[in-house]
Amino acid sequence: MRATPETRDRVVDAARVLSIVVVTLWHWTLSVTYRNADGVLVMSNPIDAVPGGWLATWVLQIMPVFFLVGGYANLAGWQRTQANMDPAGRFVTDRLRRLSVPTAVWAGVWLAGELIAAALPGPHRWMWQWFPGYLTPLWFLGVYGLLIVAVPVTAALHARHAVGTLAALVVLIAVGSVLGRGVGLEWADWVTLALVWLFCHQLGYAWRTWNPGRRPLVQRLAVTGAGLLALIVLTVFAGYPRSMVGTVGDTESNIFPTNAAIAALAVFQLGLLALITPAAARLLRHPRVWKPVVALNLVAITVFLWHMTAYVVTVWIYEGLGHTLLAEPTAQWWEQRWFWLPAPLAVLVALVAVFAPVEFKVRRRGRRPAAGE
Repeated sequence: MRATPETRDRVVDAARVLSIVVVTLWHWTLSVTYRNADGVLVMSNPIDAVPGGWLATWVLQIMPVFFLVGGYANLAGWQRTQANMDPAGRFVTDRLRRLSVPTAVWAGVWLAGELIAAALPGPHRWMWQWFPGYLTPLWFLGVYGLLIVAVPVTAALHARHAVGTLAALVVLIAVGSVLGRGVGLEWADWVTLALVWLFCHQLGYAWRTWNPGRRPLVQRLAVTGAGLLALIVLTVFAGYPRSMVGTVGDTESNIFPTNAAIAALAVFQLGLLALITPAAARLLRHPRVWKPVVALNLVAITVFLWHMTAYVVTVWIYEGLGHTLLAEPTAQWWEQRWFWLPAPLAVLVALVAVFAPVEFKVRRRGRRPAAGE
């Protein structure tokens, strides 16, 4: 792609695409989706049934990367805003619009469908009643939106006290963990949740400013090792769950409410990204590799919003053909995994074709020509 500036970090764009792809494929192919006794669709992870499967979640629990990329991109946008001497409100409004307008369209379509279904004869259950897991991924948009609102403050803190801000967040997360897990104060767990995602976002600022992928190998290994050591200490000695996703039988989940283990995971994953940056940057210079990354980034929000709709439609078709959803990750369940990639993908492609123009329009509206254009 000749239009891509030389200064653009292609690894960041690829990390965003990787995040979207992993989340989508995980929901489609690695979720044990079945109907319980009440007919409610339930989604659980098969990690507990796979020996050592928890270790894979240290790479495949990709939500920290979403916030790392978000921090990087928001700082880049904020720096452009300052260079153009635009008001902070414009930055916040433009960024929120990119999230809110496609989300509003998604919500409007589903609400219209629900109202039509409710008006038809016969019993009706709302979406959050028959498939509550459908809405679970959307928590990301709410948290990310709050972080966007805070960018003028958090970016200023990073500019003046980058290391100190990260260190302060680590201390606050530790205090919140002690109060929540140790003392049993429930409110502290929810404060810790906010601090962890703020830490991940702030770590994204560090990614842009310090460019760890271009640092000497020993420094990249040090970041990776620090995150890995923290994960080992928390999961082996502090009693945190080894899996970074909720699993069947666990009384506690690292991801909800988000705890210190996810903060450690963010450091570890940033280190992994730094380690692969030199090789990945070379690979991404090949048009055959870079073009799909650009294309998927253009529809990232659309894919995130609609991938579960594609999954639900596929479930309806699957059941409509007389098949039964399996409740356990048996050998037969694993044999069926091939179906749960191409089928929802075909539905998603159709949905993206319909709704991606909304994302394109919002992005164009918020774009300001660079000086001299």
